[in-house]
Amino acid sequence: MQNKGLIKLFAILFGIVSLYQLSFTWLAGGVEKDAKEYAIAHAEDENDGRALAKFERIYLDSVANVPVFDQFGVTFSYNDIKDKEINLGLDLKGGINATLQVSVKDILIGLSNNSKNAVFNEALKAATIAQKQSTAPYLDLFFTAFDEISKGDVKLNAPDIFGNKTLREKINFQKTDTETKEAIRLEISSSINTAFEVLRSRIDKFGVTQPNIQRIGNSGRILIELPGAKDIERVKKLLQSTAELQFWEVYSNQETAQFLYTANLKITELLKAQESTEETQSDAKKEGSDIDDLLGEVKDSTATDAAQVNNLFSVLYPRIPRSQNEISSIIGSASVIDTAKVNQYLSMKEVRDLLPAELKYVKFLWDAKPIKDTEVINLYAIKGNRKDIAPIQGDVIVNASQEYDQLGTKPEVSMTMNSRGSKLWAKMTTENVGKFVAVVLDDYVYTAPSVNTAITGGRTSISGNFTVLEAQDLANVLKAGKLPAAAHIIQSEIVGPSLGQEAIDSGMISFVLALILVLVWMVFYYGKAGIFSDIALAVNILFIFGILSAFGAVLTLPGIAGIVLTIGMSVDANVLIFERIKEELAKGKTLKEGISDGFNNALSSILDANITTLLTGLILFIFGTGPVKGFASTLMIGIATSLFTAIFITRLFIDAYSGKGQTLTFNTGITKKWFTTINVDFLKKRKSMYIVSAIIIVVGLGSLFTNGLNYGVDFVGGRSYVVRFEQAVSPTEVASNLKEVFGSSPEVKTYGASNNLKITTKYRINEEGPKVDEEVQTALFEGVKSLLPDGTTLEEFNGGFDAQKVGVFSAVKVEPTIADDIKTAAQWAIIGSLLVVFLYILLRFKKWQYSLGAVAAVFHDVLIVLSIFSIAYKVMPFDMEIGQSFIAAILTVVGYSLNDTVVIFDRIREYANLHENWKYSDVVNKALSSTLGRTINTSLTTLIVLLAIFTFGGNSIRGFMFALIIGVVVGTYSSLFIASPIMFDTSEKAEEKKK
Repeated sequence: MQNKGLIKLFAILFGIVSLYQLSFTWLAGGVEKDAKEYAIAHAEDENDGRALAKFERIYLDSVANVPVFDQFGVTFSYNDIKDKEINLGLDLKGGINATLQVSVKDILIGLSNNSKNAVFNEALKAATIAQKQSTAPYLDLFFTAFDEISKGDVKLNAPDIFGNKTLREKINFQKTDTETKEAIRLEISSSINTAFEVLRSRIDKFGVTQPNIQRIGNSGRILIELPGAKDIERVKKLLQSTAELQFWEVYSNQETAQFLYTANLKITELLKAQESTEETQSDAKKEGSDIDDLLGEVKDSTATDAAQVNNLFSVLYPRIPRSQNEISSIIGSASVIDTAKVNQYLSMKEVRDLLPAELKYVKFLWDAKPIKDTEVINLYAIKGNRKDIAPIQGDVIVNASQEYDQLGTKPEVSMTMNSRGSKLWAKMTTENVGKFVAVVLDDYVYTAPSVNTAITGGRTSISGNFTVLEAQDLANVLKAGKLPAAAHIIQSEIVGPSLGQEAIDSGMISFVLALILVLVWMVFYYGKAGIFSDIALAVNILFIFGILSAFGAVLTLPGIAGIVLTIGMSVDANVLIFERIKEELAKGKTLKEGISDGFNNALSSILDANITTLLTGLILFIFGTGPVKGFASTLMIGIATSLFTAIFITRLFIDAYSGKGQTLTFNTGITKKWFTTINVDFLKKRKSMYIVSAIIIVVGLGSLFTNGLNYGVDFVGGRSYVVRFEQAVSPTEVASNLKEVFGSSPEVKTYGASNNLKITTKYRINEEGPKVDEEVQTALFEGVKSLLPDGTTLEEFNGGFDAQKVGVFSAVKVEPTIADDIKTAAQWAIIGSLLVVFLYILLRFKKWQYSLGAVAAVFHDVLIVLSIFSIAYKVMPFDMEIGQSFIAAILTVVGYSLNDTVVIFDRIREYANLHENWKYSDVVNKALSSTLGRTINTSLTTLIVLLAIFTFGGNSIRGFMFALIIGVVVGTYSSLFIASPIMFDTSEKAEEKKK
């Protein structure tokens, strides 16, 4: 091997750099260990997760900019080393990963100045409906719908649509339709960029280390990852708040009392009418007598039997004043879970018709949060107007900060207005002395005090039941600015840090165990040469973690699986090399010649096998998201480093050892004669194997068509929660309890231990709004409350992210629209990987028969894995959902199967060139027999690794590992009995021999 000195220098320098990069992770771990010890020493209760988290944060904040490393003239603070440590993903560190959809519809409405044009609004409705069944961008759907509805009679640049005063410099009547659309696209893109920057500003002020925020193409979607974030509800509010600040006048409970009374009577009358009707729902709708018709489309959240709800006052407690002292801005209160029902009652046409002239434009808005320590929330009546535009809006605010009230005890948000805002505020407060005004943010009332005197200084404050953090967040949101349109979470994954720690523990156990098993196996099978391989493997692991740390890659649980799988697959290169060296030595060559020829002859197979796997990893990285992308990145890094260490590092040690005149046999006394005398007629058995495979596939297809697959929320949409209980619980009982609050039974499964349940539901998944997730989780709590320890509060139940013993430990939400997008991306990933590999093999082997054999084997393997998942998912004791991780497993199976097949094809091609006078069937059989030792050895080491992860790697990854185990077994089988036989049967040489 040439340039040994250069390779040694590179390896040493690379190793030093890797150790340097990893040292930051070690240093950060030391500081965080000190923080935990400090927290334990200062918290009153060692089991109080919130208190421990608070004191940890205090300690880490205190050392954030203080030198924690000062050696050799180099100084690093905690913040410095934190930025350079290995980034842990959500599943290992806890936190939130969310995809936000900025509402393009709302931006269009804003650009049109709330146009009332009928064609414009019909097009918006049509695009909204079409979006539920399409992956196309909303703007394209809107343009298509507008063109179809307008039929050219109405133009987008009409004065009452986009040709308005606001956009007159960019859109006017002289613009063509194409130019107008391009101008609108630019405005939409600009608005989304604004939203991106506003969200970035909010997140920067939030204080989470290593946040990630990315704009996803031109879809209006923004990906936000906040590893380590613990207060999830706080994060959600921060991300979804539009920051549309408004100041309104307010009706008192005295002014609304008579209306509420008459509304209650009317609703009672309507409900009684529905109870007595005997007509079908469709007939009732036609005659207008069904309450569902009166209410509009009744959502699942309020779908209850009318007989159970007697009237408005059964869900709303009215605040009717009996004296002057009881006059208030609060007109009533209700349980949080009943707010949707109250909203529907008060929005009924029959009820709105009862409003007196002075209340004609009233808006009913809820308080921003429930009354402290209760689930009761207050309702207000806002003095709206015809245009629904607030007298004073948030654009007059020039600064906002968190301060304390006059007594210095209660947090509040102080705001400073510009000169225009000061005049408007003075006018409003002057006109409403003795009355009430409300400060409204995103349609929630933060405060609605009585005005005692006019305020002329241009300053005001928002007071309420705030914590310091809530007041700080509100001030930051107001300073960061208003989002140009509503942004709501369409996909999210939330993992508690305690669950993340469990994942780290299980991942490390599987990692260490798999490593030990592989190291021992290599020494057992190859003797001293196995030791050199083990050293190269250790160097490989050092390089992998060093690269991950240097490039700021995110390490996830599937990423750990990718590394551990790399360990199993990386020995394949050494196995190929050692097997070729043994063959060369068996021919009578000297040790030096055998080593040189063995490395040279194995190089082609090693490169082909690893490049095919690398290509599938690349496709997975392009189309995957989150943990799948993490798996792909570590897999690709592992392939690159394993090639270097196997080809160069192992060679350095072997050459150095043999150069001293030492004997090297590449086997042990036990394994010396293993696989040396094998000569199997594989082709003779091919027809029998075709039949066996066909039977399995036919049975599997039957199951796929009848039993189907267990699609996860990634592919069908919905919400999924992992809930931990104090003791073992019955999934059937929990499903029954939740049916009462959800309206339909969710899917409930035991998740690992008998006290862990995975609950999946589509309840209210099509509804938008920042409060929907909160209301669904409240309903979940109500459904399982009877099975929780006495006294468990909603906050404690949802705070599973702070290491308490029971509650929600992870939550996933995927809306149907993005689920369709994920499914489409997964399909393209599979098709793309097969196409790329087909072309690569065609390029390398110059014959389509090789490509056909390889791709046919891959199809065979994928079908069998799918079939087994279809047959077994109802009986297996672990989760076998079909989601993004499963697609990662399928593509890994594709890569592994191709790896195996390409090695065999390389040997077939080699034998065909060396033995042109042989029958082609003999060439194929001999090639298969000669590589059988390598095939079994590689498959066995990989299986050992996968079984270790499957056994000890944790619940979240068990289904993923099961798919890989099946794939390795089936992939090994197909490379021997499917790929090569199909290649033989379609080969021109095979046809010639038949003649």
